[in-house]
Amino acid sequence: METNRRSWALAGPVTSPFAHPGGVLGRLAGRFMLWTNAQSDILGVLRVRPGERVLEVGYGPGALVRLLAARTGAGHIHGVDPSPEMRDAAARHNRGAVRAGRVTLETGTAEDTGLPGEAVDHVVSVNTVAIWPDLEAGLRELHRVVRPGGAVVIAWHGGTSPGRIARKLRLPEDRLARIESALTSLFTGVERRRLRNLDVFRAVRRTRPGG
Repeated sequence: METNRRSWALAGPVTSPFAHPGGVLGRLAGRFMLWTNAQSDILGVLRVRPGERVLEVGYGPGALVRLLAARTGAGHIHGVDPSPEMRDAAARHNRGAVRAGRVTLETGTAEDTGLPGEAVDHVVSVNTVAIWPDLEAGLRELHRVVRPGGAVVIAWHGGTSPGRIARKLRLPEDRLARIESALTSLFTGVERRRLRNLDVFRAVRRTRPGG
């Protein structure tokens, strides 16, 4: 696995085990994320309806996948993550849903999800956007795979009452503005909001004329 990818938002190569979990440190990072990343607030932003298809980019140890499977009635949840270790961990934490065919977990990235066009109703990425190597390429790929009228939700550490870790990792305003601008160039109805521990963007893919 590549461990020194560049980030569009951060200076220098990204070497944190939280960004590219692998080996012993990666497994420990995955456990820490599972324990500390409370992601239930994001469900209200996603607005998934029963039977809809969801893609999560950067699922880590699978906490949000588990919430989506348990609380939303999603028809299918597809996940991509660059880390084989996280794929295995997330599969363990979602064993029943994987066996039932409701969840598919694969290796992949925001820039290369491996999905066909217009394959899902919603895309969500939590705490990964700042470590993508190319923001615009990642958003173009997410625009490609979400159906017209479908939504893309991008979240990063921050919010109204961030914890100690989120305060250190929150992005400056110029980086948040770049995310908003890049989304606006591709999507319609771009919304920006602050949850308790997250700065969140929600964008809708334009419907076709007459659609």
